Amino acid sequence: MKLNFILFAATFSITTVSAWSKPLLPVAIKPRGGDAKQFAYGENKPTSLKVEPENNDVENINVESISSEQKQQTSNSIIAKINGFLQTNTLANKVIRDRKNFTKASLSGLSVSLAMIPEAIAFAFVAGVNPLVGLWTTVVLGFVAATLGGRAGICSSASGACSVVIAGLCASHGPAYLSVCAVMAGLLQILSGILGIGKLMTLIPHPVMLGFVNGLAVVMTKAQLVHFKTGGSLMSLTTPLGASTYGIAAFTMILIKVLPKLTKTIPPSLGAVTISSIVVKALSLPVKTLADAAGASTFVGGWSVLPKIGFPKVPFSMETVKVVFPYALTMAAVGCLESLLTMQLLDGIIDDGKHGSAEKECVGQGSGNILAGLTGGIGGCALLGQSIINVQNGGGISRWSGMSMALFLALGIVLGAPLLASVPVASLAGVMLLVCHSTFNWPSLRLLRKIPKLDAAVIAIVSIVTVIEDLAIAVLMGTVISALGFAYQQSNYLKSKVTFSSSPDLDEKTYYLKGPLFFGSTRHLEQSVVTPKADPSSIVFDFSESRIMDHSAVDVIYSLSEKYKLIGKTVSLRGLSNRSTDLLLRYRKQENHSPAPESLPFQLI
Repeated sequence: MKLNFILFAATFSITTVSAWSKPLLPVAIKPRGGDAKQFAYGENKPTSLKVEPENNDVENINVESISSEQKQQTSNSIIAKINGFLQTNTLANKVIRDRKNFTKASLSGLSVSLAMIPEAIAFAFVAGVNPLVGLWTTVVLGFVAATLGGRAGICSSASGACSVVIAGLCASHGPAYLSVCAVMAGLLQILSGILGIGKLMTLIPHPVMLGFVNGLAVVMTKAQLVHFKTGGSLMSLTTPLGASTYGIAAFTMILIKVLPKLTKTIPPSLGAVTISSIVVKALSLPVKTLADAAGASTFVGGWSVLPKIGFPKVPFSMETVKVVFPYALTMAAVGCLESLLTMQLLDGIIDDGKHGSAEKECVGQGSGNILAGLTGGIGGCALLGQSIINVQNGGGISRWSGMSMALFLALGIVLGAPLLASVPVASLAGVMLLVCHSTFNWPSLRLLRKIPKLDAAVIAIVSIVTVIEDLAIAVLMGTVISALGFAYQQSNYLKSKVTFSSSPDLDEKTYYLKGPLFFGSTRHLEQSVVTPKADPSSIVFDFSESRIMDHSAVDVIYSLSEKYKLIGKTVSLRGLSNRSTDLLLRYRKQENHSPAPESLPFQLI
């Protein structure tokens, strides 16, 4: 408020003094006949001004000759320029804007930190380690990945996809090997970022992305249903526990929808969880809390729960590398894949004109996993659900939202353990259920009858495999199916037109090829297009509307040319692109033959 008043006073003062001046550039005004103080208050108004612009040219202006309209126009122009300057260029306004963004990002990080707790605890149980390990993994990985990652808004944590991969390693060799696996996976992720392997994400088709999103939404929903079960079956509404659990979850979901209409200051998920926790405490409702889910030892608090930094205590040998490397390679691939898919989805959700960097995201995730491993963590990757919560709460504007998530979680574990322990799990489950609903791409269901059958099948297959098996397998399978389907479709696009040219000296047949020549269309060219025995003595293949795409295409051209040559007929290639010509000549060198034109089984024209 004080800062706004100062800006207003400065604007008013400058405008009042400048309204009488003709130039819009900075000038030095020296009144004639009266001092500056009297003139400033309108007393002893001078009849003329001596105006000295910055270039030291002196101009005398008769004040009385300036009309009131000119004075008003000059005043309005100056006011507009000053206001525009204050709105866009002043340090004070930038501080105000950054302070608002900082507050919004901090509150968003606080709300996401609460949503991270049950997920980190659950994934720690999946991996077979203490819940505190999962929580500290979230703190370290979340902070580093948010700082060095590919874009703002991404929140990282111990993840279910990675925990499933390393669960077998923990069962066979112990928790210490999980930390080694996290370090090794981090190194592989950094290497993939440096080599630019993340750019391969551009090859993942859109139907695969839709299937991934829908399948992940179902997986997250199944994970939340666990909180509504007791003894392996869903709670009954007729019991106090069931009624309270369902009621708090529904109450939280309603609050998330209602709170944005009442206030824009507090993130709706944070406000909903806070109010629900107060209601549970005030009414003494029999609902499960985070302390019940993770055990009281997880939330003892104090400096004793801080992780120890150091290399895992395992034998440093090639035998250890042989044991850990397969798990680390799979974990690195799964972590990069899920993180990059999350980044691509956030690029579409956050309308800030920016696109995430795949290389930076791989390096950020790798660095986070290395530090998480060195603090006894299990590693992880970006989480789509929590990242969407962050974006919906306004945290997509700054990296600080992900960093503050980690810091708030660390402070909660150390200093605010009793408060965290009393948060009802049903409230957090309600938050995640709404996220699951918004994550699922509902319009894709209507598209299934309108898009090509292959794309519809890919969406369904990726969704089902994501739920039943694994995210990485689902994405790989969907990409392979899409690629094979595309290759099959392109193989049918190779067309040919034939013309004949006859003269007393030459009998020639020309094949005008149209479409790509690659491994999928070479068989069609051999079996359905050319007829070596029936063709005349001179054959021309015109590639003006075709391209040689791969080794299979090069091989079939040499093979057909050799067939024609054996029966005394000549082959000429016309209209080749530079790349196609280069592929043909390189093939000749690889076969240890001279690339000279006279040694080729065809002529280049």
